[in-house]
Amino acid sequence: MSDNKVQIFDTTLRDGEQVPGCKLNTEQKLIIAEQLDFLGVDVIEAGFPVSSPGDFASVHEISRIVKNATVCGLTRAVENDIKIAAEALKLAKRPRIHTGIGTSDSHIKHKFNTTQEKIIERGIAAVKYAKSFVEDVEFYAEDAGRTNNEFLARVCEAMIKAGATVLNIPDTTGYCLPEEYGAKIKYLKENVTGIHNVTISCHCHNDLGLATANSIAGVSNGARQIECTINGIGERAGNTALEEVVMIMKQHPGLNLHTDINTKLLYQTSQMVSENMGMFVQPNKAIIGANAFAHSSGIHQDGVIKNRETYEIIDPIEVGVTESAIVLTARSGRAALAYRAKKVGYELTKIQLDIVYQEFLKFADNKKEVLNDDIHIIMKNANVKTQAN
Repeated sequence: MSDNKVQIFDTTLRDGEQVPGCKLNTEQKLIIAEQLDFLGVDVIEAGFPVSSPGDFASVHEISRIVKNATVCGLTRAVENDIKIAAEALKLAKRPRIHTGIGTSDSHIKHKFNTTQEKIIERGIAAVKYAKSFVEDVEFYAEDAGRTNNEFLARVCEAMIKAGATVLNIPDTTGYCLPEEYGAKIKYLKENVTGIHNVTISCHCHNDLGLATANSIAGVSNGARQIECTINGIGERAGNTALEEVVMIMKQHPGLNLHTDINTKLLYQTSQMVSENMGMFVQPNKAIIGANAFAHSSGIHQDGVIKNRETYEIIDPIEVGVTESAIVLTARSGRAALAYRAKKVGYELTKIQLDIVYQEFLKFADNKKEVLNDDIHIIMKNANVKTQAN
């Protein structure tokens, strides 16, 4: 694998499905898993097999149908969890067990009521047991974002010695600032023996709206896997959005990082996940929201009509959107009206456009958005002698 390639670990079917009301059945999970495989994700976290018979069945069936991606099952640092995950993953071409334990003072004291040394011992035992079933073992240090860097380095070093192939450094509560999270990854790269033999993974939550920024800070400082979800769905305020980190790396060649994602399938995949989960995508969502390539301001519309790149840094075709949308509202200018009128068959002279525009403004003041059918009404009201082609 190229040192500049960032692996995309998709957890839509595990962390994403933990959103209240977004439970998927096995058939729906299989449809999404197949799409994720087409999309080009490197790892599909298919579920938490020990959590329920349904989740076990889903992981088992996903393992059977996925052709290219690694299929991963989540566990706690508990032998039975790991054993059940290994059984669920038996049919996977590339199985991975994802095990771990909390490492922050808060988790050690309040969640486990134990000591740092005992946490390391439990982590080592879990990794070694997982390693007896599969070669590819990922260890997560839950709440690493709030874990002391020196102790986190000790944990990571111990897990590498135990056989972990991937180290997941989660900002579980979404607390870190990008510079803090990036510095944490840098610290581990510089202070953990054997760190260059494993992949460091970023798993960032969006409680403060920083999941994407933190993930980019992580890979900019040496991490080479990002754990993310389609549409950024997930616990509480969600996870890192797959479409955002992928397009950031694509649009910023200066980062010198790339993925294997087929970006032209992003919008289609977003719609599929939204429809199956019943999870509405906010219109102003970056990359795949309904308004991501829509323009209603007259100044913006004029610029985009003249040259798309004036106000768009991404060609919509690159993410699977057919074209930019010129939305007619009371804020739209003559250029946008002429553009949309031409789309429905009216070729207006400058004088005709001036007349029609005044009628358009009256109409638009009473309606949030002027649609194609409305243009015909406006033409009739303006009494402009022009024929639709």
